[in-house]
Amino acid sequence: MENLRHTSFLALLFFFSSCGANTVKFPTSGVTPAADISASKRADKNGNFKISVTAKNLAAANRLEPSQSVYIAWIVTETEGIRSIGRLTNKNAKTATIETLTPFAFTEIFITAEGQADISYPSGVEISRAKFKK
Repeated sequence: MENLRHTSFLALLFFFSSCGANTVKFPTSGVTPAADISASKRADKNGNFKISVTAKNLAAANRLEPSQSVYIAWIVTETEGIRSIGRLTNKNAKTATIETLTPFAFTEIFITAEGQADISYPSGVEISRAKFKK
């Protein structure tokens, strides 16, 4: 009986871990080397993707050279090209985040520092880029 419980527990653990989010860690940025950035994506039951980006120790955009206003997260979609998923917001002095949904399938995500938030294509300096496993 104990073996059956143990086996059932391991099967459930494997099932839930396989349904989890796909997470990537961004490489060290040459622009903001102290930043520790990670992102995760998870498909929902409607076919959308929930994206979460967390950047710890990311220098304020206005402290960059040249000075910028915001950090924008972008995805490289499989069919629609590059799409903005929004700006990172500071939760506190040490962490900037964004959580959003997108209907677009994607394998790559990157962050840029931009002079304004309402742009449709990246034009600022790229902070870092990461690829998700398919």
